[in-house]
Amino acid sequence: METEQTLTVGQVAGLAGVTVRTLHHYDEIGLVVPDRTATGYRQYGATQIDRLQEVLFFRELGFGLDEIARIMREPTYERATTLRRQRDLLETKSRHLRSMLRALDTAIHNETSGETMNYEEKLEVFGDFDPSEYEEEVKERWGDSDAYRQSTKRTNKYTKEDWTAIQAEIAEIYAAFVALMQQGVPSNSPPATQLAERHRAHISRWFYDCSREIHAGLGQMYVADIRFTRNIDRQGEGLAVYMSEAIAASYA
Repeated sequence: METEQTLTVGQVAGLAGVTVRTLHHYDEIGLVVPDRTATGYRQYGATQIDRLQEVLFFRELGFGLDEIARIMREPTYERATTLRRQRDLLETKSRHLRSMLRALDTAIHNETSGETMNYEEKLEVFGDFDPSEYEEEVKERWGDSDAYRQSTKRTNKYTKEDWTAIQAEIAEIYAAFVALMQQGVPSNSPPATQLAERHRAHISRWFYDCSREIHAGLGQMYVADIRFTRNIDRQGEGLAVYMSEAIAASYA
C-alpha cells in the first residue's frame, strides 16, 4: 500500500507563499489543522492541502478568516461546489480588474499628458450604473443634509484613480455577499452582518459618515426603489434583498 506523501509546515509555507506563522494561526483557529507526528511536529497530507487551497481561494476573493471559517463549517459545504463558485467569483473579479487596468492606463495617460477628464470619463468606472441619473433626486431629498454636503465635498476632489479604487472595493464587497448568498448562509448570520458593517465602512471611508440609521435607510431603499434593486442584482440575482436583510439584521 502506497504511503501518502506529507509535507512539513515549512514546505507548505514555501509552496503556498504564506508564512509559517500564518499556517500556525490557521491551525490554532481550527481552519486548517495538520496531523502531528509522534514527536509533535505538524505534517500536512492531501486533506489539509485541499482545505488550505480552498482557504487561499477565499482569501484571494477578499473574505475574512471568520467568514471563511463559518462558511466551511456549514453542513451543506461541499468542495466541488465551492470550487466552482469560487471560479465564477474569480472570473467576475478578473473581468472587473481588466476593466480597472484599462481605466488606470487612461488615468496615467491623462496625468502625464496634462489632459483633464470630463464627467463621463470620471463616472465610466461605474459600468452600467450612472450616479448622475439620480443626482437631482438625491439633491432634492438630501441636499440640505450634512451627509450630502460631505459627500459632494469629497467626491468633487476625487481623481479617476480614486473612482477606480472605490469601484474595486465595492465590487469585492458585492462578491463576498454573493458568495455567502450562494452558500446558503442566512442574511441575519454573523458573516452577513459583519459584511454589512464592512459596507457601511466603505461608504464612510469614501463618501460621508454613514451612521447606523442612515445605513438602515439605504438598506430599505435597495428594495424599495426598483432602480437600485436592478443595479445591485446585476451582481447576483436576489442580492439587493439579501443585503437589505443583512443591513437590517446588523442593527437588530
